[in-house]
Amino acid sequence: MSRPAIARFSFPTEIHFGPGARARVAGHLAAHGVHRPLVVTDRGLKDLALLSDFVAGLAGAEVFAGAHGNPTREQVDAGVAAFRAHRADGVVGFGGGAALDVAKAVALMSAHPGHVLEYAWDYPDARPIDRPLPHFVALPTTSGTGSEVGRSAVISDTATHVKKIVFSPALLAKAVFADPELTLDLPAGLTAATGMDALTHNVESYLSPAFHPICDGVALEGARIAARALERAVAHPRDLAARSDMMMASLMGAIAFQKDLGAVHSCAHALGTVVDMHHGLANGIMIDHVMRFNAEAAGPRMGELARVCGAGATAGDFVAWLAALKARIGIPAHLSERGVERTHVPRLVAIALADTCHRTNPRPCSEGDFERIFTAAL
Repeated sequence: MSRPAIARFSFPTEIHFGPGARARVAGHLAAHGVHRPLVVTDRGLKDLALLSDFVAGLAGAEVFAGAHGNPTREQVDAGVAAFRAHRADGVVGFGGGAALDVAKAVALMSAHPGHVLEYAWDYPDARPIDRPLPHFVALPTTSGTGSEVGRSAVISDTATHVKKIVFSPALLAKAVFADPELTLDLPAGLTAATGMDALTHNVESYLSPAFHPICDGVALEGARIAARALERAVAHPRDLAARSDMMMASLMGAIAFQKDLGAVHSCAHALGTVVDMHHGLANGIMIDHVMRFNAEAAGPRMGELARVCGAGATAGDFVAWLAALKARIGIPAHLSERGVERTHVPRLVAIALADTCHRTNPRPCSEGDFERIFTAAL
């Protein structure tokens, strides 16, 4: 594990966690002088009572329901136009990871010139984020990305479908209202996929060789919580205790991954680009295949993950447990079950190799390694 001479840590987000937390949003906005909020949400939530009941309690609110799939620059542009048309003075992100990422980007671009991809960390001569953003709060309706506590927004380039990351502490929500009641109606398949996303964040953060003992502790506990709750949340969707646990595991995973992620995410980002696969599903399919590759370099830490997840005491136990968990909650064992073909592999490898997440994988990944991982996962 590398250890810098001086390490800098930050955990500043204000979090209201528990059933009914959403009822606190109106008072919070009023206390902070927000009277015309724009609620940025998922297209799929547009006509649901879940959203209309929430918005009814927000004076002066307008809804932008243009987030869907993998967020794109066009979605952000449309959201900024809605913000300006409403003369909004704040942003409320309400939805899954896509909606929350779009909400962050709308808040950013409502106060900055140019287009959002010019603020991506790897954009040539990236523009600085140097202006105050409107007040932004977040309410997750899934338990997976943890975007509500994240300081980044993942936005796809529409032309290439390549995901770009805009990263800055300025993107952090001023407050998070994590209400597990908002997840009670998620279908089993989405519960499983988002839950595997949360578990993957905790696992990859713990295995990252970067130095961050605080994140290590958060990640281990997040993995333990997810391991005890995910199957129950899939099998019994109205189980509020299980939903609460998964929302906490999701939130903890996103806090932990400021330590960095690994090759599972590089593979998932490639699958999202090439075949538009749901990010959580992609992580779920790939995690045991990548962990099998990682075992020789991260045996002790994978053994510790096995222990906290109740899977045994070795890296092999952990890999076997992941494969069995996937089968129990309906996550495919192989990519071919979701239409991925051998002809996709060269493009998947190229995009995964260019992705930054694998740079903190516990075992370095070459082009040939990614080719073998994807081929084994087919």
